[in-house]
Amino acid sequence: MTQRTQRIEDYALIGDLQTAALVGRDGSVDWLCLPRFDSAACFAALLGDENNGHWRIAPAEVGHFGQCDRRAYLGDSLILETFWETRTGTVKVVDFMPQRDQAPDVVRIVEGLSGTVEMDSVLRLRFDYGHVVPWMRRADGHRVAIAGPDSVWLRSEPEVKTWGQHMSTRSSFTVGEGEKVAFVLTWHASHQPRPDLCDPHEALEQSVADWQEWAGRCQYQGPYREAVIRSLITLKALTYAPTGGIVAAATTSLPEEIGGVRNWDYRYCWLRDSTLTLEALLSAGYLEEAAHWRDWLLRAVAGDPADLQIMYGLAGERRLPETELPWLKGHLGSTPVRIGNAAVDQLQLDVYGEVVDSLFLAREAGLKSESHAWNIQLSLLGFLEERWREPDEGLWEVRGPRRHFVHSKVMAWVAADRAVRTLEAEPKLRGAAARWRKMRDEVHKEVCEKGFDPVRNTFTQAYGSTELDAATLLIPRVGFLPPDDPRVVGTVDAVREELGVNGFVRRYSTDGTTVDGLPGDEGTFLVCSFWLADALRLTGREDEARELFERLLDLRNDVGLLAEEYDPVGERQLGNFPQAFSHIGLVATACALECGDEAG
Repeated sequence: MTQRTQRIEDYALIGDLQTAALVGRDGSVDWLCLPRFDSAACFAALLGDENNGHWRIAPAEVGHFGQCDRRAYLGDSLILETFWETRTGTVKVVDFMPQRDQAPDVVRIVEGLSGTVEMDSVLRLRFDYGHVVPWMRRADGHRVAIAGPDSVWLRSEPEVKTWGQHMSTRSSFTVGEGEKVAFVLTWHASHQPRPDLCDPHEALEQSVADWQEWAGRCQYQGPYREAVIRSLITLKALTYAPTGGIVAAATTSLPEEIGGVRNWDYRYCWLRDSTLTLEALLSAGYLEEAAHWRDWLLRAVAGDPADLQIMYGLAGERRLPETELPWLKGHLGSTPVRIGNAAVDQLQLDVYGEVVDSLFLAREAGLKSESHAWNIQLSLLGFLEERWREPDEGLWEVRGPRRHFVHSKVMAWVAADRAVRTLEAEPKLRGAAARWRKMRDEVHKEVCEKGFDPVRNTFTQAYGSTELDAATLLIPRVGFLPPDDPRVVGTVDAVREELGVNGFVRRYSTDGTTVDGLPGDEGTFLVCSFWLADALRLTGREDEARELFERLLDLRNDVGLLAEEYDPVGERQLGNFPQAFSHIGLVATACALECGDEAG
């Protein structure tokens, strides 16, 4: 089998708010986990080759890896339209996943636009991340694949010529102008009866209406509306609707360096994203989604604050053991392929501040308070008072030794600051304002003394280090220091100079350092580049901020999606895709440029 040659940015996303699929420019679905984002993939060609599972629908004449002529989402939706122009005619393939009733469905509708076009469909189902070849049979006009707990049914309307070949299911048919052939792939647990059939055309109508209604609620009306709406739709698509949790990305192990080992599973919910996620949703008017995310957060962090994790499963699951899948070759040969994430066991003190800040932001925005939310914050503050002086692994989840990361200390300051401000606004709440003020002052003094390099006029990555960290760009945003403080301006300039590559920003240096305990390199980090734009705006350089923001918009792929990182030398996207953090940064920066939001 031939390994996939698509770049990360060659993919588009479809999903049903419980899982998602990636569709390449060649018409192939190369990634799909069923029934949840974090379930085992039944199409895993993204991380291997065709034998690891894929489903391609394309004109017969374009060849094995022929690319479409163009593609786009249908308006403000997650419905993908792919157009092919051939010697004999033009055809459109519509791909989407309707918001599910019972079971997840993938719907692919082929529509002839002009002339006649001969089409091929090749389906290779491989359960357990491309490892298990299912048993196939015919039943009630369907092709049925079964292996262990998984069962998938495939049908077409109208029926087309379909046969088995080389452990795949192939179909061949011709569409003329105005003709349509719809394929529906449905998953269900193999011990359960087949779910009700999905009408593909009714499902398309309903999906268009659902997405248009949702997008119509966006309150952002600025000059970057198209980019903001697409990012918000992407965030919605990465939301696990039953719980409100938002996964960091739809994929695992897409590399931060082609051929490298920095390949991680991002199909989980990170606490560090919580404040910026809430901020983005609230700024665009999505109060219901913000409330659902806040409620997920409260459920996830309930319990002993000493057991607080940096990430959780979609429903708040705590056990996310990391395993390597040796049968997968990795995206463009980048191994290992990992599922689960060992960083779940790290100590990252910044998440305590991010949780408290998120709940403070929710309260300030007027979201209905939950009675136990303040008790949870009291518990987190009590833990942080005892532990903030310790070293940790920091927000970048380094796999090297623990350090006194400046960002972690700043977020400890944020936790104390937001708790004090909450008591000042609502003095009837129980708490220890005097003690928290003292903690706030102690943290602030220590960071300014131990985390600042007066010679270079910049905050550093960690106490005693000469390395820089893009996370220090958040210092004015969280209100630790005012934007016009010379130390803030110096930090912004130093980060831009030392961590900048062609104007974009790396999160920290990997050149000859042992900060993260890993070999190799990585690209510029997109959310950090959005943070730089924010910091430039806050420090009075709005023209430079807007210029950088518009350059970042140009990095989006043809359907408006961003991965985690960007390689400015190879001019390609890197890392898991699409990345919630990148799209959160886009929304937040666009809204700040339009509304002039202040720090803190």
